[in-house]
Amino acid sequence: MASLLNGDGGVIGDDEFYDHLSPRGSPKPPMPWFGMDIGGTLTKLVYFEPRDNVKDEAEEAESLKIIRKYLTGNTAYGKTGIRDVHLEISNQQIRDRTGSLHFIRFPTCSMMGFIDMAKSKNFSSLAKAICATGGGAFKFEQDFREHVDLILHKYDELDCLIKGIHYIYRNNHASECYYWKNCASPERCEKVPYDFRDPYPYLVVNIGSGVSILSVRGPNDYKRVSGTSLGGGTFLGLCCLLTGCETFEEAIELAADGDSTKVDKLVKDIYGGDYGKFRLRGDTVASSFGHMNNDERRKSASKHDLARATLVTITNNIGSIARMCAVTEKIERVVFVGNFLRVNTISMKLLSNAMEYWSNGTMKALFLEHEGYFGAMGCLMEYMTTRFIHDIPA
Repeated sequence: MASLLNGDGGVIGDDEFYDHLSPRGSPKPPMPWFGMDIGGTLTKLVYFEPRDNVKDEAEEAESLKIIRKYLTGNTAYGKTGIRDVHLEISNQQIRDRTGSLHFIRFPTCSMMGFIDMAKSKNFSSLAKAICATGGGAFKFEQDFREHVDLILHKYDELDCLIKGIHYIYRNNHASECYYWKNCASPERCEKVPYDFRDPYPYLVVNIGSGVSILSVRGPNDYKRVSGTSLGGGTFLGLCCLLTGCETFEEAIELAADGDSTKVDKLVKDIYGGDYGKFRLRGDTVASSFGHMNNDERRKSASKHDLARATLVTITNNIGSIARMCAVTEKIERVVFVGNFLRVNTISMKLLSNAMEYWSNGTMKALFLEHEGYFGAMGCLMEYMTTRFIHDIPA
């Protein structure tokens, strides 16, 4: 992992990292300030809207005002862009400015539309570079240069993920972290706040198009320990093939009304009940999609059932890998993040129940409200900090 350095050449710790966001005489990067995480399926953007008055505000470039009005005056952008208003964090101080953080997402397949917007708003007149992370920061680098005359400052996506988690929790700790209680009993299952102020060590499972799992033992002590190609992109892709749906939201809606037991073969379908010797309950999935080799079963399975079974299959696989990593790393708190969890309480409850059951209650599945935005948030923080450090006189 590439660590940031302070003015004395030492590694920046957690508190010192955030101190670097305060003004200390170095020039500020030009507005607008935002971080962008260009993923394989979704692009996430965190925009800082200054709300304070500054001396030169009257001279603010007209194009900057247009961009600000466009980003904050809308909750939808074109057909696919969405601003998650409920996630806005106000009264944030970055450098010497106070303002609000806005969280915006759109499908990465619509990236050229975003580039066209940046060109129409005359973005290049304000800055010659913007910050980005994720694989798309490399994939679309030439497009930004050719169409908008902008250079992409690229930052490592896992570094950004961790920095983003730490920043948002530090500034939204009262309502950010939670877990699901009593998930084995649907009528008693409830969402409960969790105090994450002393987080280390923890495992973070980032579920995007694919999955990355990191062991985090300190603000600058983390490593990728595992992952899988079977993630949110797999769920959506299979649902599109099996059900004809077109969006993640539609796939989740189908799954919500489905019955995966009409598709999956369970332990009780094989043993007639529980397999007590190895604590395998009768309702445990023995073979995902195991009933689909039977013609009558295939005919009776609905689109809703297929979507639910696909969701259960992907979620169970992720949970199994996460638990094995937690055992190997000797970590009890497992934090699940990523846009796969957006509007997806089904998977959150499945993960919570599985982690608690298979660990005999020693492991806890935790979740964060800002789900898939931590990479973009960390990108913004890395940009501000890196610029500050680079501007320190030798």
